[in-house]
Amino acid sequence: MKAKRDAQGEGPGLAGRSRRLAGGLLIALAALAPTAIAQADVLDQIRARGRLVVGTKADYQPFGFRDPAGAIIGFEPDLARDIAATLGVTLELVPVTASNRIVLLVDGKLDLVIATMNDTLERRKLVDFVQPSYYASGVNVLAPRSLQLHVWQQLRGKTICTIEGAFYTSEIEQRYGSELLMFKSTGEMYDALRHERCVSAVYDDTAIIGKLQDSDWREFEMPLRSILVEPWAVAVKPGETRLEKVLSDVVKDWHRTGRIAALEARWGIPKSAFADEMHERYAGTQ
Repeated sequence: MKAKRDAQGEGPGLAGRSRRLAGGLLIALAALAPTAIAQADVLDQIRARGRLVVGTKADYQPFGFRDPAGAIIGFEPDLARDIAATLGVTLELVPVTASNRIVLLVDGKLDLVIATMNDTLERRKLVDFVQPSYYASGVNVLAPRSLQLHVWQQLRGKTICTIEGAFYTSEIEQRYGSELLMFKSTGEMYDALRHERCVSAVYDDTAIIGKLQDSDWREFEMPLRSILVEPWAVAVKPGETRLEKVLSDVVKDWHRTGRIAALEARWGIPKSAFADEMHERYAGTQ
């Protein structure tokens, strides 16, 4: 009887321990599940939701601006559509500014940023930039013809309008001793220039070229040599290596096929030396 009791007692004991072990394992897995989900990288999240969320400019014609119906169109939205097509997902464009695009990206509100953003050492501390760069621009001024600017030194001590968060603000201030009047959007900056709150506006040369195509600005010019030429790159959150690799291949394909030059022509952007150089570099690659 003792042996029988032991056997009978042992059976339920093992079963109980097994049930407790299984229960503990389920609890552990349940605890780990949110962590596993949190650790899913952005590329997985994009594919799971079937939508790519891209931050782009909506006030920077022709690189990103709104059409009469309110849709965001332009050079960079077209590039974003290329990426969404490569990933086989739909595209959601979110308007951003120079002052909030990195914050929205790091906070996870965006999957990536294509928003006229220069690849600089300071920004590399906050985000990862996809290599190679897809475009480049320098810094220049939009000024009334009546000002008769010929050299940057003529702006010494003058009030200049510019954009908050732009990479070149401290450089301009230190080089030329100008007083900078900062704005959150280009619309505010241009309006201030119109109302003579500043003698000129310092901004990306590509944007100024686009502005000068508008007949309303025929009394203005871009008279100086561009300085501080910097590449533009697609930005992603730090550590998103899989997404970064996919995007790198897409950018290389843009250069290989001449896509960048084609978009310049489509949006009335003067042909850039950068686009030609990168096409030559990648034309023979696969």
